[in-house]
Amino acid sequence: MAYIRKYKTTSGATGVQVCYKEGNQVVKTVHVGSASDEKALARLIKKARGIIDAEKGTPMFNLDRFNK
Repeated sequence: MAYIRKYKTTSGATGVQVCYKEGNQVVKTVHVGSASDEKALARLIKKARGIIDAEKGTPMFNLDRFNK
């Protein structure tokens, strides 16, 4: 299972990682980047979703039905 993790860095920015779990243990972490404003954070989260989608072959979130 993969999920997106956000955390505060020591510089005060927000870091974004893609974490992979097997059972209750994190087995792999991919650092996507860090952002100091909301616009950059949104780009990083979109990039993280793309990483997860590329590995699974199916979108993590299918929100098309809400865009009508």
